[in-house]
Amino acid sequence: MTMHGARLVTPSMLVAFAIFGTLPFWITEIGLYRYLGVEILIWCIYALGFNLLMGYAGLPSFGHGAYFGIGAYACGLAQFELWANLWFCLAAGVVAAAVFGAVVAAFISHRRGIYFALMTIAFGQMFFFIASKWTSVTNGEDGLLNIARLPVELGFWNYPIRGNADFYWFVFACFVVCVVALWRLVNSPFGKVVQAIKQNEARMAFLGYRVALYKAVAFILSCAVAGFAGALFAMAQGGAFVQVMNLQWSGVIVLMVLIGGGFVSFWGPVLGTVLYFVARDLLGAYTEAWLLWFGLMFMAVVMFKPEGLAGIGQDALRKWRGLPRAPAAGWAWLRR
Repeated sequence: MTMHGARLVTPSMLVAFAIFGTLPFWITEIGLYRYLGVEILIWCIYALGFNLLMGYAGLPSFGHGAYFGIGAYACGLAQFELWANLWFCLAAGVVAAAVFGAVVAAFISHRRGIYFALMTIAFGQMFFFIASKWTSVTNGEDGLLNIARLPVELGFWNYPIRGNADFYWFVFACFVVCVVALWRLVNSPFGKVVQAIKQNEARMAFLGYRVALYKAVAFILSCAVAGFAGALFAMAQGGAFVQVMNLQWSGVIVLMVLIGGGFVSFWGPVLGTVLYFVARDLLGAYTEAWLLWFGLMFMAVVMFKPEGLAGIGQDALRKWRGLPRAPAAGWAWLRR
């Protein structure tokens, strides 16, 4: 374990927390808007949880949007049908996504590489189809509307989060907790075993580790984080919509993680998420075909710098320090 890996809070965390912690005070000054900060933080949580699976475990899930959507729907249904309490609704999103993830993990944890990826697509599309057609529960294409931003209840003190500014601070607090928890997880003995399985699954099985169990747990934890982000997104949007469960949006989270450099850095997903949303708003202001240009950018990264934005930053830092470049990140895990 590295020196920074042993810490609860690292210098890079402090930098990230300082940037996002001051964002409401300067984001409008650069021509953007505060709600964009809410979106970025929610998708950063989603991307960091997804990177636990893809970047650290080497398990390519191309149907992960299903668990994001399940978390959103579970949050709304819990609010309408059970108990309109913030913590209960968020927990419902986490538990529902984790349960569905556990069911899927039971079928796919023994698979590897492209076979694992194809099965995640199949299950993701199955959940998307069910959500689209089960209109008595999900309201189909119209979505589950009027999901409220419930107040933060801490015993004797309630904090309303109806406005975007107040909701931002709540989401920021969730982001801080998730970052610290995921950092500790990937640097824990469990995280080290998962990373070793990514490098050589057969060797870890030979050493006596229950590889399928570790892969299943990594998948379930990643789904749980996706469900948590989905629950926050439902409150941010004021509704849960089936569109976030389709294959397109599952691909977006993969794109964010890859272009940010999730294979080489814990912070890669954050960089990729910020780039995606900033590009959406800045390029989208000039052309409706902004995804074309973003796609070309993604192709250039994959072809010339597969380590992504984080890899570019690491190379620049090594050059500044006079150190040799690190070897390129490989894609062999996808072929296993």
